[in-house]
Amino acid sequence: MPDADIRQQVMTAALGWAGTPYRHQASLRQVGCDCLGLVRGIWREVYGCEPEPVPAYSAHWAEAGRQEQLIEAACRHMTPVEPETFQPGDLLAFRWRAHLPAKHVGIAMPHGRMIHAQDGVRVCEVALSGWWRRHLAAAFAFPQLPD
Repeated sequence: MPDADIRQQVMTAALGWAGTPYRHQASLRQVGCDCLGLVRGIWREVYGCEPEPVPAYSAHWAEAGRQEQLIEAACRHMTPVEPETFQPGDLLAFRWRAHLPAKHVGIAMPHGRMIHAQDGVRVCEVALSGWWRRHLAAAFAFPQLPD
C-alpha cells in the first residue's frame, strides 16, 4: 500500500477521535484517552492490534525515569523521519523542556495542524504553532500494511 494511503488512514482514524475526553492511560474512542491512548487507538483501527503491551505509567513518568521511552517505542515500530520534513499523518513527539524526555505525542494534519489529547481538554485539532514546533523532538511515519 502506498505511503500516502497509510497517512490518509491515520488521519481519518484520528479525526474519529475528536471530542474524546481526556483520561489518563485510557484508549477508548469517545470514552477517554490520553495522548498515547489516542495513538494506540489509531494504531488498532489501522493495523488491528497494538504492536506491544503498554505498562501502567504515572502522569510524571518522564520526569521520574529520564529515559526516552516514547521515542524508543516509536523507533521499534515506526520509521523515523527528520522532524523538519514530517508530513500529515505522521506521529509527532514533543518534549516539554529540552532536558526532559519526550512525553507528548500527536498526529500531524494538513495545513500546519495536529490532533492530540491533552490533560483537561478533549481530543482536538490545533495549530502547530511556534511553541509546538520548538518542542518537537522527533517524527515518525507509520509502517506500511503487510501485503
